[in-house]
Amino acid sequence: MKVRNSLLAVAVAIASCGITVTAKADTVNARCDVYPKGEDRATFSGPCTFSQRQGVVGIQLKNGRRYDLTPYGNQPGNYRDQNGRAAYRQSGMGNKGQIYRLATESIFVYWDPTPYGQNSGNQTGGSSALPVVARGISTLTASSPNAQINVRSQPTINSGSPHYGIPGDKVKVIECVPDRDRRGSNLNWCKVQFVQSKATGWVRSDFVIFADGGE
Repeated sequence: MKVRNSLLAVAVAIASCGITVTAKADTVNARCDVYPKGEDRATFSGPCTFSQRQGVVGIQLKNGRRYDLTPYGNQPGNYRDQNGRAAYRQSGMGNKGQIYRLATESIFVYWDPTPYGQNSGNQTGGSSALPVVARGISTLTASSPNAQINVRSQPTINSGSPHYGIPGDKVKVIECVPDRDRRGSNLNWCKVQFVQSKATGWVRSDFVIFADGGE
């Protein structure tokens, strides 16, 4: 009887180890920025973990906040959050990470977990390469169709915003410069001219769908 109980205990231990290993394999260290809907100032910027198992996405922030997104419907990238509200995954960061648009927030997940202010192996001077200024007409975007996108007088959130745009507005991208508001940022600021009004100003690159398909 003791032998059988011992074998059972070993089997349970092996099974437990297998579950633990699998869980670790599904979780990676990352960096996350969290923005309130329609805002360009992050309420959280720092380390996080990203996990995905059977399509279910988990994002755990260092401050203890957690997001759980469950696939919903037949269209890839559509989710419901832990409160049952609609969410979706947006492209635009290539192999650098993923963007998740929630009901009240947007979460930018960067696969490079390097602490802010430190250079990673594929960075120069702590900033990302600038997007090629698109030929053609680009489009403003946001997590909400009713959002007002600040168009600032200078490439910084500390400058005034004499104009605003809305998702779907057509713009010409004149130039782009690195985001200097936060050291180690992977974003840029782009000077745009609105096609209809001819107004010009600076918009952060995550609010622009560039004409060449990049974002």
